[in-house]
Amino acid sequence: MHLGAFVHETGQHVAAWRHPGAHFHSGVSFADAVEVAQTAERGKFDFLFLADSAAVSLAGTPESRGRMGKVVKFEPMTILSALAAVTKHLGLVATSTTTFNEPYTLARQFASLDQISGGRSGWNLVTSNNEDDALNYSLEQHPAHSDRYERAIEFAEVVNGLWDSWDEDAFIRDKESGVFFDPSKLHPLHHKGKHFQVRGPLNVACSPQGRPILVQAGASGTGRDVAARLAELVFTAQTTFEQGKEFYGDVMARLPRFGRSSAEVLVMPGLYPVVAPTESEAREKFDYLQSLIHPSVGIAVLEHTIGVHDLDKLPLDGPVPEMPDTNGPLSRQRLLLEQAKRDKLTLWELCLANAGPRGHVLTIGTPSQVADEMEHWFKEGAADGFNVMPAWLPGSLNDFVDLVIPELQRRGLFRTEYEAMTLRDNLGLPRPINRFHAARLAGAAQ
Repeated sequence: MHLGAFVHETGQHVAAWRHPGAHFHSGVSFADAVEVAQTAERGKFDFLFLADSAAVSLAGTPESRGRMGKVVKFEPMTILSALAAVTKHLGLVATSTTTFNEPYTLARQFASLDQISGGRSGWNLVTSNNEDDALNYSLEQHPAHSDRYERAIEFAEVVNGLWDSWDEDAFIRDKESGVFFDPSKLHPLHHKGKHFQVRGPLNVACSPQGRPILVQAGASGTGRDVAARLAELVFTAQTTFEQGKEFYGDVMARLPRFGRSSAEVLVMPGLYPVVAPTESEAREKFDYLQSLIHPSVGIAVLEHTIGVHDLDKLPLDGPVPEMPDTNGPLSRQRLLLEQAKRDKLTLWELCLANAGPRGHVLTIGTPSQVADEMEHWFKEGAADGFNVMPAWLPGSLNDFVDLVIPELQRRGLFRTEYEAMTLRDNLGLPRPINRFHAARLAGAAQ
């Protein structure tokens, strides 16, 4: 199986920063970021995956806002470029939105990171489900869900086209003859579409891995189509094995419609593990973090996660009411509301359930128990691996690396050494064919 370390500033849990051993200077301390990256590499993770948003939430009460531990963070491309210099094999995946960026700038950033890291970059394509982001980009309200995805598809097409600007052997650099590159191996894009007009070519050379890995997260029907059409790695949120298997099968079934095969796509759900030598110790760890959640924070984070406001006006010990779809994180909203209905949760119980996993797989137990759950999903058609979401940093990541990784290795489920130097090769994904070569070959065949 493949593993990514999906990390927030202090950890996945909303109260992670309050843990006595936590990185509570994250977003300010480069040393903390280095420690996390090097721990992930020690565990032979495929990649480090940074969550991101482009806004500080001003929603909720002043009390709840003042208790949030994830309000500041490093800009992802900046921190990953720095981490490339202190890691050797670890992939570096950044979340970057299509809603508030320009494709040329983004293509240039990720191509540069790929050169700096020797072919280890990946782009997590998102459409920004955080409505606050829009207010920082000259908009008065967030674009509609369907409009965001339409722009995202064209955006990704432009980015992929720009990444194909140069052939691998375009640069001759012959000092004797004075020829630096072969103009026939340079490909302007000349894109003209509904949202973008981009001539190209990109002024960064061909990626060491062909193109950076394209990651996509989104579980709505539209999101699944985007995954099947564009993604090489699909990041998804599911709470049960049955949901995971349905999602996996559905995405794989959509691939032929876009001329793709299962060999080109990996599905990696989020996994929130709490692990200790004994099950009772693991449960104690889980309960301790849960005890650190202030009620105002639990409510505010749930409001943000499902895109619904004024939950503080409802009784915490009452049932979770029916809620209409929002223009925010639609698939996550539906997932959590389904969980509340299925498990008959009160509003506060849903707040607690959301505080750590936030709609992802929760597993609490010994290394063997956690590995059993992972093996079940992996072998029974629900996952090609997992994005591991440490509850608090660095402790929960250390626990996973020191306790679970050896168990997975003992079972033959995970590598003992990196297979290659690039992220694409470590993931076992095929090298993409340059679109300009493919067009030329198609023309010759006709």
